[in-house]
Amino acid sequence: MSLHPGLKANLKIKDRSSSLWVLTDGSGDEVFMNASEIEEGQEVGEEIEVFLYRNRQGGIAATPMIPHILPSVYGWAKVLKVSPREGAVVDIGTTREVYVLPADLPQVQELWPKQGDHLFMTLRTDRYGDLYGRLATEETVLELSAPAPEEVFNKDLKARAYRLLPVGSFMLTVPEMYRVFVHETEREEEPRLGEEKTVRIIGVKEDRTLNGSLLPRKQERLSDDAEMILRYLEESGGKMPFTDKSSPDEIYEMFGLSKAAFKRAIGRLYKERRIVQEEGWTKLTP
Repeated sequence: MSLHPGLKANLKIKDRSSSLWVLTDGSGDEVFMNASEIEEGQEVGEEIEVFLYRNRQGGIAATPMIPHILPSVYGWAKVLKVSPREGAVVDIGTTREVYVLPADLPQVQELWPKQGDHLFMTLRTDRYGDLYGRLATEETVLELSAPAPEEVFNKDLKARAYRLLPVGSFMLTVPEMYRVFVHETEREEEPRLGEEKTVRIIGVKEDRTLNGSLLPRKQERLSDDAEMILRYLEESGGKMPFTDKSSPDEIYEMFGLSKAAFKRAIGRLYKERRIVQEEGWTKLTP
């Protein structure tokens, strides 16, 4: 048979019934398509472009909904659901959903994609003709990614994780398709495969790929630290036995902050006249 699942084909409408249309390639091979998918006005003898897939009965069926992902054609597929046994079910833009098998997902299940995430992938068929998703390799991403301009330095961009390693996360910006590497020290937690994050660009390399950070900017971190200290003061009767003279060990044990970060936060609160320091105590202003 010359008609194979996973491919596009231009076929002629040979016959029709109330529920099915018969399509042929002219060599004797035929496939069926649901009548509900035919556009109004199309007639027997006309040609139609379709996507071929293996239906649940094991035969080859056709649909005029051409997916945006095909064998050797890469794109983002939205995750519809995930199960430990079957892997991720994704939407490729046609009537047929596709599986990305557990063997192709991270070994750590907490890093598997969740519903609503997006996987950068292509299609493959097994020996039975069933369609599956195949994640893009690093070599493929380097070929398909776009060169980033220097103007993106220090910008915030949307990016999705496509490759996860202990040393860091590899991401692609959307919609630009810039490749971004986020070192493990530039993130508070590891993103899931396919998870979309806002990444701050901290470096534009000679090859026009990017280095990024998932950490908040310094002023945002300062604000978070200051808010944490304020909450502690409010919950402690408006005063605490910690000042910018306290030891680094005392500060870290209580707040989980370095002394430098603690002093910056205390300095900000003092500048805003929200605290005072007296005789080894930090107090909320009346």
